[in-house]
Amino acid sequence: MINEIIKKNGITFGIISGIISCLIYATMYAIDLNLFLNSWMSIITFGIPLILSIILISKTKKEIQTDFSFKDAFTTYFIYAAVSLLIFTLFNIVLWNFIDPSAKETLNELTIKYTVSIMEKFGAPSSTINEAIKGLKENSQFDIDSLLKGYFFNLLINCIFGLIIAAFFKTRRSSQE
Repeated sequence: MINEIIKKNGITFGIISGIISCLIYATMYAIDLNLFLNSWMSIITFGIPLILSIILISKTKKEIQTDFSFKDAFTTYFIYAAVSLLIFTLFNIVLWNFIDPSAKETLNELTIKYTVSIMEKFGAPSSTINEAIKGLKENSQFDIDSLLKGYFFNLLINCIFGLIIAAFFKTRRSSQE
């Protein structure tokens, strides 16, 4: 049985993180689609959930007031990540596929241009560039199936971060016991 504090905090912080991520993306969408290709925006959209997860685990550890095992820390993080990513994925599905499908096409074109310019800077052969363009045109990252696959892939990546954070925050048992 999952501790109620772990469940409550994981869900609450997951909702907060999901809403913040949606607000950031909605703002980027409203201002300029080119922001989705901006490195600094990528750092911000990655950094805020990471900071929230550290606050979450720290808060939960204090509230539990007993042994905070690796399992407890990871479970808290996993619930947080699953809820946050679910909200964010559903938002993206609605935005790109129902509210403004034409923006999805524009963003795909911008992504292709950006990818080509990066590949050219690194001296990639034209055959490799053409293959990348073909792949990007055939598999839009904003289609519903791609976004759902992305949910599970991102959850897997988040689990790796969750394992690291859980190892750091678990209660260290005294070696004298």
